[in-house]
Amino acid sequence: MIYQENTQAIYRKDYQQPDFFIDSVDLHFSLDEDVTLVHSRMTIRPRTENQKKPLILNGELLVLKSLKFNGHVLNATQYHVDKTHLTLPNVPAEAFELESIVEIKPQENTALTGLYQSSGNYCTQCEAEGFRRITYFLDRPDVMARYTTTIVADKSRYPVLLSNGNRVEYGELNDGRHWVKWADPFPKPSYLFALVAGNLYCHGGKFTTRSGREVRLEIWVEPQNHDQCEHALQSLQKAMRWDEERFGLEYDLDIYMIVAVGDFNMGAMENKGLNVFNAKFVLCRPDTATDDDYEGIEAVIAHEYFHNWTGNRVTCRDWFQLTLKEGLTVFRDQQFTEDMTSAAVKRIQDVRILRSAQFAEDQSPMAHPIRPESYIEMNNFYTVTVYNKGAEVIRLYQTLLGKDGFRRGMDLYFQRHDGQAVTCDDFRAAMADANQVDLTQFERWYDQAGTPVVEASGVYDATAKTYALTLRQQVPEHLQAWHIPVAVGLLGKEGQDLSLQLEETAPAKTTQVLELRELEQTFTFKNISELPIPSLLRHFSAPIKLNFSCQRQELAFLMAHDSDPFNRWEAGQQFAQQVIFDLLADWQAGKTLQLDALFSEAVLKILQDDKLDGSIKSLMLTLPTENFLGQQQAEVAVDGLFAVRQFVLKQLAEVHYAEWLAIYRANHQMPYSNSATAIACRRLKNTALHYICRLDTPETVNLAEKQFKQSDNMTDQQSALMCLVNTFSEERGQAIEYFYQQWRHNPLVLDKWFSVQATSYLPDTFDNVKALLQHQDFTLKNPNRARSLIAVFSQNQAQFHRADGLAYQLHADIVLQLNATNPQIASRFVSVFNHWRRFDANRQALMQAQLNRIIQHPNLSKDVYEVVSKSLNVKG
Repeated sequence: MIYQENTQAIYRKDYQQPDFFIDSVDLHFSLDEDVTLVHSRMTIRPRTENQKKPLILNGELLVLKSLKFNGHVLNATQYHVDKTHLTLPNVPAEAFELESIVEIKPQENTALTGLYQSSGNYCTQCEAEGFRRITYFLDRPDVMARYTTTIVADKSRYPVLLSNGNRVEYGELNDGRHWVKWADPFPKPSYLFALVAGNLYCHGGKFTTRSGREVRLEIWVEPQNHDQCEHALQSLQKAMRWDEERFGLEYDLDIYMIVAVGDFNMGAMENKGLNVFNAKFVLCRPDTATDDDYEGIEAVIAHEYFHNWTGNRVTCRDWFQLTLKEGLTVFRDQQFTEDMTSAAVKRIQDVRILRSAQFAEDQSPMAHPIRPESYIEMNNFYTVTVYNKGAEVIRLYQTLLGKDGFRRGMDLYFQRHDGQAVTCDDFRAAMADANQVDLTQFERWYDQAGTPVVEASGVYDATAKTYALTLRQQVPEHLQAWHIPVAVGLLGKEGQDLSLQLEETAPAKTTQVLELRELEQTFTFKNISELPIPSLLRHFSAPIKLNFSCQRQELAFLMAHDSDPFNRWEAGQQFAQQVIFDLLADWQAGKTLQLDALFSEAVLKILQDDKLDGSIKSLMLTLPTENFLGQQQAEVAVDGLFAVRQFVLKQLAEVHYAEWLAIYRANHQMPYSNSATAIACRRLKNTALHYICRLDTPETVNLAEKQFKQSDNMTDQQSALMCLVNTFSEERGQAIEYFYQQWRHNPLVLDKWFSVQATSYLPDTFDNVKALLQHQDFTLKNPNRARSLIAVFSQNQAQFHRADGLAYQLHADIVLQLNATNPQIASRFVSVFNHWRRFDANRQALMQAQLNRIIQHPNLSKDVYEVVSKSLNVKG
């Protein structure tokens, strides 16, 4: 019998309103190196008159020192305390005041939730349920209170004291301590509370809102990072302006603060007025951060700022509604990035993440709808399904309603619900009512798990000059048909877009959005004068798998001519997939491998197309990953996929060597800048270098080594290092040591050093990873460092899924270590075993053995237990 404490599932259907509300809370923190005292004074009222229910407050790892009810000290017989709750069995059916003083020890908080220390500074992370580790409270998102926060600390050690809202008072005490009082005028749930105290540097700026108010902007970092903040500040200013212009949303406080911390479980947190960020998404200079880092920082800064309205001003009723704020805000940051950079590149990048991570999650034991029906540990549901698929569902509204219709829905949503904790149904109702459309069927996107599959087939009638496109949904018996928008174009024989009409009176368009609502529907386009080549699911108009029989000649044609950039890229990915799987069959049959000449010619046309943006071209020249290819198989052919993909890459490098070298040289001498043009040139140049280095000759190694040593930016230096770690050269070891000595004192760059080595496809990678675990600069205590090596290596399919299972055993060892210190990160890491049933019998047995070992471990956290029990299909 397997038993774990507190592993009872919580269900959405059981939601009930809170019995009590908290209108205001006054917090007083006395920060001390040994014990921190938290004094809380709350005004509480019952939800209904004459109710006679106990007050049950959440609390974990708290030492209760005193409790007062309306100013009177309570004795131990008047309340009950256990590991997770403080209960007052007899409270009046009217408003009352409750005061408590608790002790906490932030310096011992390795889980990094609640109040903890990072590099000697205090900071908080309260989402989802971290506030209960700070003081006793109704720690749920539908309890919204107004907060005032006073922080007292030693001034020499903690000169900066920050919290939510506006700073209203401050002063000094006689014992060398000082204090600051903050007041947040807006009611908020406890998960948005924030506190920071430490020795920090402020990179300041300002923003003038459209109504003329001046907002103070502050980026707070450790002093040694003072020169890495300007990009974050500019990103914040751009996000604030964009939100005003696109959605009419203006910032509402006098100050907006961002604090960068080195130890953080997540990317960033949108606490009202005081965002706490993983330093990875704030700090950058050209020599320490890549182009992708710069774009990632801008996107995350924007994401957390956008939460001020979609998450803070309007928040979730309960945690099952998490996608209400996260899916919506991810969509908003995606739209922002599309406008700031390249819409086509951003769309492809987002779909790659969706397909590689979210589609995989849909195939796993942890599959769930974007609005889950149950959970054991809420932290396990901060997933790509809730975030990324949730964003795709929000995008569906805009695809169906248009940008203007979507804006009308957003306006009505804020008009109705500002200051409230609401549900996904409230958002859907606002969209429907604002546009006077029926979106009832749309609820299935929230209720049904899994990736919809649509089959498409077309018939051209030359006599009637029509093209009939039939779409069929493959829907499991327990599910119902989705409402799916499918954007369609038709190409003529010269590659031109044909004009499309569904009805004689309807306006003609080159792209038509079809609404698939039934299990099967046929759409007939009129006045089609020639046999067309379909371009389906343009701009990836819905998060589905589309099955459409397409000949290789047609894919090559779409690669060369499709006006939709996403579908042009998609045609290349489908072509490459077909080629790789055919070669895999030959490899498994022991045949000599030979690259398809048509595919090679299609790649050459992309190489020679001067009209293509360098970033798009780089994406089009990148083959599908082994992980993605494995997802398309009933049983993952680990060794075969690795061998065949390596063969294709090397063949393309050999056959088109002159073209790769020409591209490299043409883009190599451009001076560094952060412009879109320069970024595109670097991306294309480094893609060419990666192909060139597949040949692993003295000449190609010398090219990479030269770039590595002479580069003036991290994008080029890291790309060259990635090439060198995959060569059997003397320069490989020299470059690894040189990079370490150069950047050993920069934690974020040192993370890159660990990651690059974990991605190597050479056979000694596992041994190197084992050695790096013992490196003086490696620690499991820092989530970024742990992710940089462990999480990255676990995605290195051929090396992680070794036939001997040694990597599985090592990974399980690490999960169990983290289980005791940081369960949230441990549960993320153990998820790599979720797909164990999709591998061959030998690997299945090896992974299953490690899962059984983990679940039988004493004191297993509910975070890890939930993932492992679902993976093993353990009941009870």
